[in-house]
Amino acid sequence: MSPGGAAETNIEVEVDRLLGDIPPEIQAICRALRATIRSEVPKAVEQVDFGNRLIAFGRSMKMAGLLFAIIPHGSWVNLQLADGVDLADPDGLIEGTGKRIRHVKVRSIEEASSAPLLAIVRAQLAMRP
Repeated sequence: MSPGGAAETNIEVEVDRLLGDIPPEIQAICRALRATIRSEVPKAVEQVDFGNRLIAFGRSMKMAGLLFAIIPHGSWVNLQLADGVDLADPDGLIEGTGKRIRHVKVRSIEEASSAPLLAIVRAQLAMRP
């Protein structure tokens, strides 16, 4: 996807549609998380999954290529981590009981780009170079 290209425009329209009925503060967290992920992996493939109400990021959209998903909830946003079970978590942010996938609950725009969250994002990227 090139900046400003058709694919980029379409993803923005889809994200706006997905987030359209979500409270503004949760939308803002989702957008901040997108910015964090895009800054760390600018060539990520991004896809909106309307059925599961999430935004997926990966090196491809095949299961082995998926890295993250952003999932809005009522008062927070989950950042899903494809390899969350294997990631170091010195700050105790990673939650869940999934076999592989775990998540971080992000409750503010500031948390979406905090040093502990960035460390987790970078650790996930290192798992699947």
